[in-house]
Amino acid sequence: MTTRTAPASTALYDIPGPAARRRHRTYGIVSTALILAAAGWIVFLLLETGQFSGAKWTPFAYKGIQELLLRGLGNTLKAFAYAAVLSLVLGAVLAVGRLSDHRAVRWVSTLLVEFFRAMPVLVMIFFVFVALKAQPLTALVTGLALYNGSVLAEVFRTGINSVDRGQREAAYALGMRKTQVTTYVLAPQAVRAMLPTIISQLVVALKDTSLGFLITYEEFLHAGKLIASNLDYDLPFIPVVMVISPIYIGMCMLLSWFATWVARQERRSPKTKAVEVAPAEPGTVLPGVR
Repeated sequence: MTTRTAPASTALYDIPGPAARRRHRTYGIVSTALILAAAGWIVFLLLETGQFSGAKWTPFAYKGIQELLLRGLGNTLKAFAYAAVLSLVLGAVLAVGRLSDHRAVRWVSTLLVEFFRAMPVLVMIFFVFVALKAQPLTALVTGLALYNGSVLAEVFRTGINSVDRGQREAAYALGMRKTQVTTYVLAPQAVRAMLPTIISQLVVALKDTSLGFLITYEEFLHAGKLIASNLDYDLPFIPVVMVISPIYIGMCMLLSWFATWVARQERRSPKTKAVEVAPAEPGTVLPGVR
């Protein structure tokens, strides 16, 4: 007969006893019931107001509406791709400037970072669109790149500075220049720590592309707005939200999954694995030894 031993507690977590487990089970059941009740109440309101009626869902069966949504989705992805690349490049440039040994470069970079971080994205988009008379896509991408690039600059700078100081000192002791130390020693180690924050900021950029509808850029939300405001289909606002929201959520989840995949591939990279050293053979003479 085998006896089961209770798991040991740790300094951070005490294993719950029978009474605590019953209490936690009760909390879980009550919480689940409340969530189901809230979901049921929302569905009841949707049914009560006729949000599932055929008239409101009819537009999604037409090819023209489907093409409008696909075109808007394509424009959203195009704006995000441009904004993401420019944000990463601008963030890297500003981070290098803030880490520069030259005081003037540091001051200018700091001023730009703080200014663009403090400015609302919508104000920058409208400024480029109205004052500079740029095209909607250019104005949207510029505003997103300036804001997210300034935020990513701080992420990059913090990530570089978070690497253990001994790594930097050892690289300098080997005769490496500052550019080489940052590129080959500090940046590869900082990427793993920075990756979750970088992806989170890119998700923000993806969601902020919806601001393009305010300057008549025909992105995904703009296409949904055109459908939702159509009187011929009894103003299908809620159905449009129920169609567009899961697609936005899916794109953000796909971006997070891609980041996880990149991190996993980096851990499996041969550059991060230990190098096998051949065993010493009899008669091997160390360098400098006679």
